[in-house]
Amino acid sequence: MSSGRKLLIRGGRRIEGEIAVQGAKNSALPILAACTLCKGRCEIYNCPRLSDCDAACRILTSLGCACKREGNAVSVNSSAITSGEVSEKLMREMRSSIIFMGALLGRCGRCRMSFPGGCEIGSRPIDFHLEAFRRMGAKIHEEHGYIVCTAARLHGAKVSFPVPSVGATENVMLAAVLAEGVTEIHNAAREPEIRDLAGFLAACGARIDGAGTGTVRIEGVKSLGGCAYTVMPDRIAAATYLCCGAITRGEILLTHCDHGSLEPVASVLEQTGCSIYSFGNDSVYLNARKTLKAPDLIRTAPYPGFPTDAQPPIMALCTTLPGTTMFAETIFENRYRHVSELIRLGAKIKVEGQVAVVEGVNRLSGAELEAGDLRGGAAMVTAALFAEGTTKIGHTCYIDRGYEDIESCLKSVGADIRTV
Repeated sequence: MSSGRKLLIRGGRRIEGEIAVQGAKNSALPILAACTLCKGRCEIYNCPRLSDCDAACRILTSLGCACKREGNAVSVNSSAITSGEVSEKLMREMRSSIIFMGALLGRCGRCRMSFPGGCEIGSRPIDFHLEAFRRMGAKIHEEHGYIVCTAARLHGAKVSFPVPSVGATENVMLAAVLAEGVTEIHNAAREPEIRDLAGFLAACGARIDGAGTGTVRIEGVKSLGGCAYTVMPDRIAAATYLCCGAITRGEILLTHCDHGSLEPVASVLEQTGCSIYSFGNDSVYLNARKTLKAPDLIRTAPYPGFPTDAQPPIMALCTTLPGTTMFAETIFENRYRHVSELIRLGAKIKVEGQVAVVEGVNRLSGAELEAGDLRGGAAMVTAALFAEGTTKIGHTCYIDRGYEDIESCLKSVGADIRTV
């Protein structure tokens, strides 16, 4: 993945102001895939303007759906799906494209797609997905680099995952809503985005209980209709902007924000000495204009644990805090690709296997960096806001996959940031 666009950031300016948090990428993508199950028009509101969402819309169009975006609203009419196949080119544009497998298998009884692309942050096998589909009656084989799944009619089954998997939980939910009988998912992922997908499916007529808990029960229905639905706020974008406020020792108010889903990140930020307050159900305020210190240990874990996606920007913050922080990454084995770039800024970080030890420093200095994945790119932006001088960040196409106009958002709260 390449891009000629670069972000130029002059550090040392305090972040102060208000940001309205975008819709959640990790909700919008499975919800867009779920539209293929509906025999009617779906209106998706608060759908973030991201390259990944654009890729999902291109997939929908290639399948025969009528798909149109106006601002942050996407309209999808899947009444006349003509294909159950996603091309290799479209699959390679984003990792989450695999979520179309369960939806197409449920709607068309057949799907054919290659292995997905996306950020190279480690192994994300789809064995859980495929084994669940087999238990539901699908026949699966590979041909010329494609996975082909067929089922005259899926049936309910009991599915138990060895470890919680967000993608597999979503894929089974999508396949099960039109299957015959009842499907139970045990050791299901509990992320808020699972609840959001279930909320959309329920609005279309699906019968789902337990979404957001370890056991999800889906009773198949004969058909789904369209609906209007608003995507939840993006908790990872919110966490990133909180880190931007904290690293510059500033103040930031996030609106259109879900405080409850931010609790694991807010807890760590409070350990550093930041003050965090919630207002109602949709606003969060952070004040970091005080002496901060490094938290001792941050261990990523499935929700409600600390999210792996928030680890890179939190690590950027910790490089500037007095003391030592140990990071234990338990989700992805290649989630420290941003470390070498942070070191180029002057950070002190040592990595051994899945453990990283960060020793806080008093100053970082601007440098030329290259984003290698989405959240790593966010970490570089966060660190650059603190660094003395100018930092230039390339391969911003990765950042565009998850952050809606990050330049304008940060500029609005005082950052010196522009595109070159």
